[in-house]
Amino acid sequence: MVDGIEQSVYELVRPYAGTYLFNIKKVELTPETDLDTDLSIDELEVEDLMNDFFEKFNVERGNFKIETYYPSEPFPWNPFKRTTPIPVPDFTIGMLIESAKAGRWLYD
Repeated sequence: MVDGIEQSVYELVRPYAGTYLFNIKKVELTPETDLDTDLSIDELEVEDLMNDFFEKFNVERGNFKIETYYPSEPFPWNPFKRTTPIPVPDFTIGMLIESAKAGRWLYD
């Protein structure tokens, strides 16, 4: 069962989630949905989303830094050398839901 806060978080994220190109079907949102890997929300959009999130749900930012989930990629000086992907933690809708319920960002 989806409670009011959870539903409100889904409604906040929905405009950023997009739709399938040829099958005007909404992308399914769950607590496990990752904002980066599942929804492909870029850094600028997620920054807007998170600003809206903190304001709408009156959540204390605490130590939240967008760079934790979207680190800067080093400039490749050698275009022929492959760079190793930077490991990043999950950034899920469930994290937003739990933080909204707590009134503060729970993840560092």
